[in-house]
Order: sequence, then structure tokens, then C-alpha cells
Amino acid sequence: MADPLPLCYLNGGYLPLQEARISPLDRGFLYADGVYEVMPVYGGRPFRFSAHAERLTRSLGALRMEDPHNAAEWRAILGNLIERNGGGDQYVYWQVTRGVQHGRTHAPLPDIPRTVFAFCAPLPPIGSELLASGVACITAEDTRWARCDVKSVALLANVLLRQESIDAGAAETILLRDGELTEASASAVHVVVGREVLTPPNSRHILPGTTRSVVEEMATRAALPWRSAAVSAAQLRDADEIWLSAATREVQPVTRLDGRAVGSGRPGPRWRAVYEQLQHYKHELAGTPW
Repeated sequence: MADPLPLCYLNGGYLPLQEARISPLDRGFLYADGVYEVMPVYGGRPFRFSAHAERLTRSLGALRMEDPHNAAEWRAILGNLIERNGGGDQYVYWQVTRGVQHGRTHAPLPDIPRTVFAFCAPLPPIGSELLASGVACITAEDTRWARCDVKSVALLANVLLRQESIDAGAAETILLRDGELTEASASAVHVVVGREVLTPPNSRHILPGTTRSVVEEMATRAALPWRSAAVSAAQLRDADEIWLSAATREVQPVTRLDGRAVGSGRPGPRWRAVYEQLQHYKHELAGTPW
């Protein structure tokens, strides 16, 4: 990943990222008591802002926190940050923690000012080699906590699972819980069985992905049938195609799983159709209000 862009937002102000300081007594630091979002930006235009903002508010509610900003305020904060960092293709990360508590007490949850932080970084390019050859993945048991539907900053399990794929020379770790697919360490997973695109239904074990929803819309545009349905480990391993989707990945083809070819071992035609529809869709949105 490229280095972050120089300016960040912290508690009401814009400043150089290297100068940003947060108290060590922040509950986000001590307890991972906070949530976050990552949103792609194409040509200076945020992509699916409303969906990301709504998910942030929903995640905060699960942690018994009110969102410190309404949608219009977030739109102004993030739009200004993106513009100050030069626009173009980037992604913006923003998080809210419960704030700084002078002491360390698990409960009751304190009523204190929230800590709000955001920064930007260049959007990772999707290279020609990836488009031509796809990516390799491994599988692992899903060892994360029981509220994966909350986009919490408590990501240690995800980090360790992602490291397993790095150690194996792979791009991602696809997760199984009780013999069924959930998602990957930092991506949603779509499985093509026959002509149908299957994605596990949302639950407490799965983050309701904004990019996942986009992929489903693009499948409709490509006249591909899709549905939310449980996917067994056997269906995953025998799939005709497997895709990853995430804010900074768009939709990527998985061509090897645990050292074995997926389908033909090359990016499949259904992935190609969805990927091309997504590129057309991004072009349609260019220059429109967000």
C-alpha cells in the first residue's frame, strides 16, 4: 500500500498527518472501543458515500454510541479532506472512538466527547497482471469475534488471518465457520456455481459490505443471476469462479485456492462481465453529485 497523503482530519481541524496526536487514554487505544469506514474515491468523487455513512452510524449504534455528525456534516468533512489532498483516485479512512476517559474503567460506558479521525491514501491500482491471472487465496477457520457485522477497529483476528495468506504467498485468507463460507479477512467473497453467483447471507458473522452490494448490482446489469445463500466448504472448493470484493479491491478473480486451480485457473467470463460493468458504472458517475 502507498504512503498516506499528507493531510488528515482530527477533532474539528485539518493538519499534517505527522503532527496528529491522540491521547493514550483514548478508549479506542485501550479497548478498541470504536468503529471505522473505508471509502474509495474516483476522480475526486467519493463512491457510495451514503452507504458508508449509514453503515458507520449503524456500527456506532451497536456500540451504544450516537454518530457525532450527520450525513451532511460528514459529507463536508470528508469532501474537504479529499480536496485538500489533491482529489484524484484515493481512498478515505475515517473512524470514531468513544473518546478520552481519564482513567480505565470497563463500565459504565462514559459520556465523553468522541474522537473523530480521518486520513486519505492513494487508491491501490489494479494491475494488468492481476486482471489477466487473478489472485491466489488460502482458507482458514474463522476465528474472529461474534459481531463481525460491526465494522469495529478491533481487527487483531483479521490481521493474524491476513498474515497467514502473506506467509503462504497468497492475496487473501477466505474464512470458513462450521463448514460454511463467511467472508475473507478483509473482503467479501462471491462464488459462482453453474451460472449463479452466490454470496453468504448477512448475519452477525459477516460485515454487510457496500462493495458487495455494488457487485450484486453489476451482476444484475450483466444479466447474471445471483442470490444470498449459504455456501458450503465443498461448494467453495468446487466453484466455477470465486471473486473477492472490497472498497480498495473492487472485484477481483480468485484463480487458485489452497494451491489448486479454481475453475480453469484463469479469470472467468462471469467475473469479466461484472468487472466491465463496474468500470462502465464508474464512468457514468464521473462528474455527478455524490
